Parts: sequence; structure tokens; C-alpha cells
Amino acid sequence: MHAEADPWLTAVLVAALMAAAWGIGWRAGRGIRARGEKPLETKLDDAALALLGLLLAFTFSMALNKYERRREAIVTDSNAIGDFYTCASLIPDPLRPRLQGVIRDYTRLRLEIGTMPSPSREDVARALARFDAMHGRMTELVDQAIVAGTPIAVPLTNTLNGVTSSQASRLAALRDRVPPSVVFLLAITATLAAGLMGREQGSSPNASLAGTAAFVLIVALTIGVSLDLNHPTAGVIRVSQEPMERLLASMGG
Repeated sequence: MHAEADPWLTAVLVAALMAAAWGIGWRAGRGIRARGEKPLETKLDDAALALLGLLLAFTFSMALNKYERRREAIVTDSNAIGDFYTCASLIPDPLRPRLQGVIRDYTRLRLEIGTMPSPSREDVARALARFDAMHGRMTELVDQAIVAGTPIAVPLTNTLNGVTSSQASRLAALRDRVPPSVVFLLAITATLAAGLMGREQGSSPNASLAGTAAFVLIVALTIGVSLDLNHPTAGVIRVSQEPMERLLASMGG
């Protein structure tokens, strides 16, 4: 289960594995019943289902926390850029329009990369290179304003530092994912639990195919939503870019 794999494709794969495991277990259970043997009375089925439920809850909670961290990072980033833009509006010409122009371009690029459907590694690398270049240009213009004797040198420098710091925090939030080992363990547990359920139902005269199908569907949907929350650039659940959109609109961009 690679970290960059499509969330819903992974969910479908897990559902297929569960269905196959259930079929194998059901055939084993039917064999036990045909031989007139009594199935082993153990608590393995209950333990496997309890462990699966625990892992599903743990994975969903972890993915949701990472999603919330990315959402908070966007709000923090937009606030930092807005503060810097406000300070830039207080310095005299000709530096004011130059610095404001760079900040608008920076915000526009932020919004562009945030709304890109599925940016590749190359897209992200190019965007990071452009961000670094813009940081360098901002620093150069702020330095010129300080040399020119601007009275807001301290707030201007502090807000520039806030922009660069929020960039690092947002990048860290984007790269923070649920470990692949957790997803792999979840898939294995779901598959084994389905196999044990199939064996139990195969040895029983009252097997419920509809109930099994519903169980597999619920588990697959939960895994799909968890992985979708975990992935910032793939799937259908994306962090809203409204704070950045409102900021760019307030800049006249």
C-alpha cells in the first residue's frame, strides 16, 4: 500500500481481498459442515472483528487529525501573507508596488498549487522552486526598504519571517501522512477477519450474504474515506482554499 496510491483504488483492492478471503473461509466452513464436524468454538472471530474496529477508528482519527492540520496551515499561511501585505502597503514608492506585486504573485501561486487536481512530484518541485525565488525577491525588497529608512522595519521583517515560517509549516503538514505500515496492517486485519467470518458462516446453516456484503462495503468505505483524508492531492476530499481566495480578492488579484 504505497503512500501515493489512489485512496479509492486501495479501498476497492481491500474490498476484493476481503471478498476473496470470505469465499475461501466459507468453503472451509462448508467442508467442516459436510464432514459433520463441529467448528472450533473460539473467540478468534470476535477478537479479529474487535481488532479491525480498533484499527479502523485509529486510522480514521489519525487521518482526520492530519486533514485538520492541513486546514489550519492554510488559515495560518493566509493570515501571515495578509499581515505581510498590509505592512508592504505602508512603505513608500517605488518599493511598495513592487513588493505588493510579488506578494500577489506569491498568493496566486499558492492558490494555483492548492487547487490543482492531482499535482505530480515535478509540479510540486517546480512550485517550491518558484516559492523559494519569490522568498528571495521579497527579502531583497524588504532589505531595500530598510536601507531606505522605512519606519516599519521591525514589523516588516517580522511579517516576512512569518511568511517563510508558514511556508515551512504548511509543507510539513502536506508531507505528514499515515504511515504505509498502518494501512498495510489494516488491510491484512480486514482480510483475515473476513476469512474467519466466512469460515463461521460456511459451517452454519444461517449464512447471511447480504450482511457480509454490507460489512465489506462499510469497511471499504471507511478505509477509502480515511485514505482520502490522509492524501492532500488525490481523491475527492480536499482542503478548502477559501482563505487564500479571499486574501487574493482583497489584494485586487
